[in-house]
Amino acid sequence: MDPRDTAPDSWEQEEDAEAPAPAADLPAAFASLNVNAKPFVPNVNAPVFVPSFLQASPGETPSPDGTPDPAAIMEVADPVAPVENGNTEADMTAEEETWEQKEEPGGGEGGGGHEDQREMGDGCEEGGATGKEDEEMMEEEEEEMPMPKVAPPPPDAPKKEHVNVVFIGHVDAGKSTIGGQIMYLTGMVDKRTLEKYEREAKEKNRETWYLSWALDTNQEERDKGKTVEVGRAYFETEKKHFTILDAPGHKSFVPNMIGGASQADLAVLVISARKGEFETGFEKGGQTREHAMLAKTAGVKHLIVLINKMDDPTVNWSLERYEECKEKLVPFLKKVGFNPKKDIHFMPCSGLTGANLKEPVVECPWYTGLPFISHLDSLPNFNRSSDGPVRLPIVDKYKDMGTVILGKLESGSISKAQQLVMMPNRHTVEVLSLLSDDVETDDASPGENLKLRLKGIEEEEILPGFILCSPDNLCHSGRTFDAQIVIIEHKSIICPGYNAVLHIHTCIEEVQITALICLVDKKTGDKSKTRPRFVKQDQVCIARLRAAGVICLETFKDFPQMGRFTLRDEGKTIAIGKVLKLVPEKD
Repeated sequence: MDPRDTAPDSWEQEEDAEAPAPAADLPAAFASLNVNAKPFVPNVNAPVFVPSFLQASPGETPSPDGTPDPAAIMEVADPVAPVENGNTEADMTAEEETWEQKEEPGGGEGGGGHEDQREMGDGCEEGGATGKEDEEMMEEEEEEMPMPKVAPPPPDAPKKEHVNVVFIGHVDAGKSTIGGQIMYLTGMVDKRTLEKYEREAKEKNRETWYLSWALDTNQEERDKGKTVEVGRAYFETEKKHFTILDAPGHKSFVPNMIGGASQADLAVLVISARKGEFETGFEKGGQTREHAMLAKTAGVKHLIVLINKMDDPTVNWSLERYEECKEKLVPFLKKVGFNPKKDIHFMPCSGLTGANLKEPVVECPWYTGLPFISHLDSLPNFNRSSDGPVRLPIVDKYKDMGTVILGKLESGSISKAQQLVMMPNRHTVEVLSLLSDDVETDDASPGENLKLRLKGIEEEEILPGFILCSPDNLCHSGRTFDAQIVIIEHKSIICPGYNAVLHIHTCIEEVQITALICLVDKKTGDKSKTRPRFVKQDQVCIARLRAAGVICLETFKDFPQMGRFTLRDEGKTIAIGKVLKLVPEKD
């Protein structure tokens, strides 16, 4: 009989013999190294995994009677002892024992399951042909969880405030790279994954892109080096829990970017300081202007301007270049509606090297403020009402053992098994489970990014832009509304009958301007007595708009997040506005 087949059985016997020891006498168990051999072989993979190692060197073949000799076991166990996490052997054994105990009653995977398999994954690859099946399993395991989970905090810990940060700016300014670097610095992406990305990026001659791959996960985005969809990731600091929304910079994907910005509390405008790149991003056709404006319209109150690529040879951390970028930006941001003294904060950084993101930079003595992550941590808290009615605009939906929706809870709080109503179709749904940033919870407060699994509605019946409301306080829905709009850029005049695309919270719908009611004077705020026949660029007017279908919206003064909108046409943002009143439908 092949020794490979007998080995596993003897391991099992070995295990049975060992089992009572830890319970009876821990110190003795710690002293013998065999305990270590046990956790190294979780039951699932034992048969294939161990022999592949035993075979590795001729000295380790099992003795003829079928029981492996202790020396062999020792040799196998030894390399595992100094685990990656830097635990000592004793910690290791203690940790693993609790894992074993956990596993026995439930039969399912205990807490440490994934990690064990990770470590085994490392071993497996050396195992050669025998380890092939394992390796495939490992691959699947790793694919499933590209990000380490954040351990749920102990129940008595105060809940960290959730802040959603959107990264915006011109294409190739370095948004995804900064996002990836932050995740690495805060330990959300491990070094091994990044090294894997780096290898893959090198093969494609794109070695400077590897950090952005932590957020640009699909193949198309990686091949072209452009973000298309809004990437999501999260990281924690001492006081806050941040969700990164990595918006695309390319002008073809601005609609996706608006969806991302509508969930954000805070925007980070990334500017490239490299000669030529800043200018193209900022001039008329660049995305820097449009994004800053859209972020303001989407309700972002605070803007951090990161002047990136300061380590570039053309810049070399020069104060002059930094000031030059700053001088050009301030007047523009002021015009958009940010207050330079209170709402805007400038800081230099380098996404690729990670300079000034977590640690201050030596090459940059002139910048005295806090690095980026500490600055985020020190921002004042956002005030959110958790006692308001539930409002959760839906960003995305998919099927996964039921209907799953994603969105940011704007107000109110949601708990498990709660009954809610999906507007505008008035479907009553029940919340089966709640995930806040991929960590399961029982209830959620405003500002959190949630995944909800719903009962009582099919995935086909939901569209992005629908809203979950509390049954006793539904949001308003309708097709016609009056709004105040500011025409930002439009070559010709706009008359009644003009069609554009309306972006309001996460909803995208075609609208027609049916009537212009009056012009508003920008300085005094006076309304004209007569109805204007048209409006042109830089004018403010009040108009009646009619959507192609029923949409959910609120007036700006009742609920600002659902009352502000942008109008776009021909790939450009034409106007921004706020809903003044809803007009009931005539039958």
